[in-house]
Amino acid sequence: MSFRHGLPEHERGVIDAALGILGRYLGEPGALFDNPQAVRDFLRLHLGAEKTEVFAVLYLDSQNRAIAFETPFNGTLTQTSVYPREIARAALGHNAAAVIFAHNHPSGAAFPSRADEALTVTLKAALALLDIRVLDHLIVTGSEAVSMAEMGLL
Repeated sequence: MSFRHGLPEHERGVIDAALGILGRYLGEPGALFDNPQAVRDFLRLHLGAEKTEVFAVLYLDSQNRAIAFETPFNGTLTQTSVYPREIARAALGHNAAAVIFAHNHPSGAAFPSRADEALTVTLKAALALLDIRVLDHLIVTGSEAVSMAEMGLL
């Protein structure tokens, strides 16, 4: 269930319009993800206000153009189970050369936990065997998105 369901109809309309505009700009196949702020904005709009943890994957081609954006795992208020096998299968299915991971922290704390760091290491190692690069893992809240790559954690 999306966070938009609990909002008044006029607010849902504004958010849906913003997502549509940003989706046409970034979320459609072929959009170039070479601007870190645009990636942050895209992810904040999609994940920032979710009430439970949602893990997302942006699949990219060799030129960092979008192939697909998916939210394969949904969890509880404080955690989400993520399965590397399923991410690898989807990446191969999309013929992705690279991925960007993201998940939200409903608590509002935009800092990676030790578990987030360990998961990223595991995912990066699994995908490296398939020659798929992990470009980043962002922790998203309603007000910000923090890059683990920029923090030196990749």
